[in-house]
Amino acid sequence: MSSPLHDDTALRAPTVAFDNSYARLPPQFFTDQAPTPVAAPQLIKFNEVLARELGLDAEALKQNAAAIFSGNELLSGSQPIAMAYAGHQFGNFVPQLGDGRAILLGEVKDRNGRPRDIQLKGSGPTPFSRRGDGRAALGPVLREYIVSEAMHALGIPTTRALAAVITGEPVYREEVLPGAVFTRVAASHIRVGTFQFFAARGDTESVRTLADYVIARHYPEIRDRKNPYLALLEAVADRQASLIARWLHVGFIHGVMNTDNMTVSGETIDFGPCAFMDAYDPATVFSSIDRNGRYAYANQPAIGQWNLARLGETLIPLIAPSVDAAIDLANTVIKAYGERFQAYWLAGMRAKIGLANEEDGDLELIQSLLATMQQQGADFTLAFRRLAALAADGDVADFAATFNEPQLAASWLESWRERLARDPQTPAARAAAMRKVNPAFIPRNHRIEQAIEAAVEDDDFSLFEALLKVLATPYEDQPGFAPYAEPPLPTERVLQTFCGT
Repeated sequence: MSSPLHDDTALRAPTVAFDNSYARLPPQFFTDQAPTPVAAPQLIKFNEVLARELGLDAEALKQNAAAIFSGNELLSGSQPIAMAYAGHQFGNFVPQLGDGRAILLGEVKDRNGRPRDIQLKGSGPTPFSRRGDGRAALGPVLREYIVSEAMHALGIPTTRALAAVITGEPVYREEVLPGAVFTRVAASHIRVGTFQFFAARGDTESVRTLADYVIARHYPEIRDRKNPYLALLEAVADRQASLIARWLHVGFIHGVMNTDNMTVSGETIDFGPCAFMDAYDPATVFSSIDRNGRYAYANQPAIGQWNLARLGETLIPLIAPSVDAAIDLANTVIKAYGERFQAYWLAGMRAKIGLANEEDGDLELIQSLLATMQQQGADFTLAFRRLAALAADGDVADFAATFNEPQLAASWLESWRERLARDPQTPAARAAAMRKVNPAFIPRNHRIEQAIEAAVEDDDFSLFEALLKVLATPYEDQPGFAPYAEPPLPTERVLQTFCGT
């Protein structure tokens, strides 16, 4: 195995200043649940930079990392729990889901004073496991580590990867696979489905308790509003509109946007069958379980709105004494989400094509480019990155070569240059700004699969490490990693991704 491993289970775990505020909520919100020990934990990766950001003693944690991040050794001050929640899965409501293979160790205050959850995934069964084994396979753990850290580097709100550990035990899926545990960090793990869990039981007081908790933890600025619960819906809607717009700006497809996979904090969560688009096509679907394309790339904004409507339903009793009045108020927020999303998306797309000011025809210019990219099979990431180079008097041929028929890019480039003539930026400033929003590197699906295959089949973590390194600075040209910027060859294309549960 290329990555150094440690098995220091005999060493004492360091003390961490856990807060555990969620564990102080009423007992119906969670169940106490310790992780199930594993046979022979070995550390794959420990994110020391994130550990320090969380105010943790990274050096002390490293001494016993395998035991701590497998769940074999509980950190002092931890109060492990499995959280209860429900959710709509592909449009079908399931009244009880919950943490079936995840255990929240507790919360810490990071160096900026923000509360952050530390959670183990794959740490054994809980009362919510629904006959599952509560474990995770190595491949999905590596995928989540890679993609969550890449999303962070891309500037997109996301849960983070603190550690990954091999358990030394097999897990049984379609085949026997090595087991692993992933340590996830989040602003919180509260989901739309958490609200739905209580609303489905008619437990309005628990919905109120949860809403008050979310406001205090994530949106304290709205606490004193005249209608704080309506303001909560507005705040969540705004963050989701911004988040999903950012997904589209980098070609990200979540793959399973169920209400139990939508946080109220506005972070991307749960990276099971997620993928990044290569050739631009708004109908792109990778997830093997999304057979009807419900969560296709272009459907994500509308699904975000649908999920928000489900959140709004749970808040109706809190928004106004009259049900009709509450529904009207909530619907106003839900409808406004579309305008919020469009504003965020258009602002980001203007930046991607190098526009600093706004004109009425910008949307049509952007849509024209996307339509040509779709018709011509242009790689989404590569086309925009080469356009950034072209903005600084780069080679037209490089950009045009992104299209199957390069000459068809010429007419759009003519319209683009006419528009740039009315923009106040200098070419150098424009190109620099475009490079900051058009990544050279994304976690391409074939690269992730190559890294997973090498780790699972050959105990070789070198591709995993290389991928993490290049994706840590996605907006920088890295000549030594130039092949990582290229789309897959026809024989390398990944057509499906899998949930892994």
